[in-house]
Amino acid sequence: MTATPGGTTHRGTLRWQQARVLAVRDETPRARTFRLALPEPRVHVAGQHYVLRLTAPDGYTASRSYSVASAPDGTGEIELTIEKLDGGEVSEFMHEVVAPGDELEVRGPIGGFFAWPGDAPALLIGGGSGVVPLMAMLRQARAEGNADLVRIVVSARTPTELYYADELPGPQTTIVYTRARPPGATRAVGRLTTADLTPLVRGGEIVFVCGSPAFCDAATDRLLEAGVPVGSIKLERFGPSG
Repeated sequence: MTATPGGTTHRGTLRWQQARVLAVRDETPRARTFRLALPEPRVHVAGQHYVLRLTAPDGYTASRSYSVASAPDGTGEIELTIEKLDGGEVSEFMHEVVAPGDELEVRGPIGGFFAWPGDAPALLIGGGSGVVPLMAMLRQARAEGNADLVRIVVSARTPTELYYADELPGPQTTIVYTRARPPGATRAVGRLTTADLTPLVRGGEIVFVCGSPAFCDAATDRLLEAGVPVGSIKLERFGPSG
């Protein structure tokens, strides 16, 4: 499926593209962002993802889905942030082999359910690598002067494992550290609580939750305790995350 502005989808219109790697940068010791130029640019909606496919000389293929971290910006370029997983044949290749100038086979954008339209109040809750699609939403809101529409809560084990650490500080952001906190942090180390979320719930907003299955389940329980209707919560479960 491919998305058009507004989040609608159309089946059967996507083709694989050979995207060129423009830049690579580290986000954490185990997460890296890849900026790609698409030969056939397509407008994505914040929250959508691309499928990345690797093909070996013998024809063997491996593919994984990765959320777009960048906001829709009309440049024909996207950013994918990829966590290196032990034994992950795609993520290890991306971290250990891929460099600027290389080409990667991608297909997308895909997904309509976990997509933010850009003009509606939203509460974003991410654990570990689950912050990636939420970052696209936050970046879009800030770029369009609509930062007051979003609030984001990010759970990370430690400061060194916090994705996008240079961009997250701001009035829209709450950081929850579960194992170690930076100097000067006022919140005690610990898992996400109802007390963390209740002040951020405004009523009527869309709530996007992304992370591991365990994180999504726990965050949903805390949201329900904070009075958020279950019908307002959208979930996207990732692999291992914080």
